Amino acid sequence: MAKTIISCALTGNIVTAAHHPKLPITPVQIAQAALDAAAAGAAIVHIHVRDPETGKPSMKTELYGEVMDRIREVDQSLIINLTTGEGGRFTPSAHDPKIAAEGSTLCLPETRVAHIVALKPDMCSLDFNTMNSGANVVINTPRNVRLMVEAIVKAGVMPELEVFDSGDIHMANDMIADGTIPGPHFFQMVTGVKYAAASTPSAMVYLKSLLPVGCQWSAFGLGRMEYPMLAQSFLLGGHVRVGFEDNVYIRKGELARDNAHLVEQAVSLLGILGGEVASPQEARQILGLKRK
Repeated sequence: MAKTIISCALTGNIVTAAHHPKLPITPVQIAQAALDAAAAGAAIVHIHVRDPETGKPSMKTELYGEVMDRIREVDQSLIINLTTGEGGRFTPSAHDPKIAAEGSTLCLPETRVAHIVALKPDMCSLDFNTMNSGANVVINTPRNVRLMVEAIVKAGVMPELEVFDSGDIHMANDMIADGTIPGPHFFQMVTGVKYAAASTPSAMVYLKSLLPVGCQWSAFGLGRMEYPMLAQSFLLGGHVRVGFEDNVYIRKGELARDNAHLVEQAVSLLGILGGEVASPQEARQILGLKRK
């Protein structure tokens, strides 16, 4: 049985300190959370940054750069995966739906990947979803996704193909078929977002059936379905993801100590199921990334 890669999504852009008092906010906190997650068994850390003063999501390259530098000072092999999801939300105003209301972040695709081009992490997420998300609409048009992936690939970075429903996989498969996205390919399947794929075994089985033959893939569930979907992904041959971006509880009614606590639980569950956890170097080999 192949080893399983654990990704840890440390912060995200929705969870706040009101959800968990130890949510990493500053670059120092995010970098330390990454190192702690790695020590617990994560091979990949998925990183959003926040404004250190307000705690709100940020797209500043210098914040991403500081997080990366602090991680690399201690750990050269951990796989760093930066988000490109920021800048994709649109909220229509009540008086004119063509006009953006407060909360919209929609911006040029080149802006959304500027930090990737500048910093060249190992990986970055690439969202394929256009969907309702709370009061917002997340917009990732085929044209904009193509522009983003072209910049990502030119920078020598592996895109993590983040899909939320079956149509997202169809779009990714079209871009793989026409050569826009060169291999090797790594899909991340998100389940449990309202109005997208449900956190159920049948939904995950269906999504997996649409993936290209031979690709690497991972999946996760939001909230209380984090660990049930972790088990489901493992049983179907996929990799797994945990972290405060997706869930802040270790069990019903009990907050996790930190991101590393969620990773420790993942390691334990995979061991019970008969799996082995991949180290960062082993994960690099599995995914076809450069060894460090």
